[in-house]
Amino acid sequence: MKTIKYLIKWKENKIFLLFSLLKKIFIIYGHHNTKDSFNAEIRNTFIKEAKSNGHNIDLVNLFDEKVQLPFYNQNINPPPKLVIDYRKRLENSDVMFLIGACHNLRLNSILENWIDWVLHPKWFFSYRSMFPTSKFFKNYGYPVPGAMKGKLGIVSITYGGPMISYWNFSFFDNIPFRRIKKSVFKLGGLRTKYIRFYSVLPNLDKNTFDKHMKRVKKLAKSI
Repeated sequence: MKTIKYLIKWKENKIFLLFSLLKKIFIIYGHHNTKDSFNAEIRNTFIKEAKSNGHNIDLVNLFDEKVQLPFYNQNINPPPKLVIDYRKRLENSDVMFLIGACHNLRLNSILENWIDWVLHPKWFFSYRSMFPTSKFFKNYGYPVPGAMKGKLGIVSITYGGPMISYWNFSFFDNIPFRRIKKSVFKLGGLRTKYIRFYSVLPNLDKNTFDKHMKRVKKLAKSI
C-alpha cells in the first residue's frame, strides 16, 4: 500500500515539474511582411519548435492589429486601452519575445513605439530616490523593477549588412541589442537573451538560411 502511495506521489510530482517547465511565450512581431519574409520564418520556426516542446504561444503581429497604437505621446494619460491589454497579456506570460529588423541602429519604428508605450513606468519599472530629502541630490536614484521582474525577455534582430559593417558601433550601448538589454530590459528586471542575423538579403542561400533556422530552433529548446 505504501509503495502505491509513493508511486502516486512520484507521478504527481513529475507532472507538476513538467507543467512548471512549460512556458507561456508572448511574441510581439514587428516586421511589415507577416507572410513570407525572413523575420516571418523566424517567427514561424520558433513557434513550431516551442509548441513541439509543450510551450504556449500568444502572438501579436503588430502590422495586422485592427487597432493600432498612436505615435507615443506621454501626455496621453491614462494610456490607450490597447496598452493595458498588452500589459495584462504580458503579466500572464513567462517570456516576452520581440522580433524585428534593425533600422538606422534601432528596431523598426512600430516595435520601438510598442516598447515606448508598454514598457513604461510605473508598470514596467519606477525610480526611487536615494536622497529624497536632499535639495541637490534628490534626482539621484535607481530603478525598481515592476510587473515583469524575473521574467525572460528575448530579442531577435535582423540586419541587412554583414557583421563587419556594424563593428564600429559594437562598443556602444546605442545599437539595438545592447541598448534594449542594458537600458530597457534591465530597468524592468528582465533576464535577457538575444539572437542576431546578419546579411539577411533576398538572395540568401539555402545553406545559410537553414543554419539560421537551426539557431532559432535551438533558442526555442533552451527556454
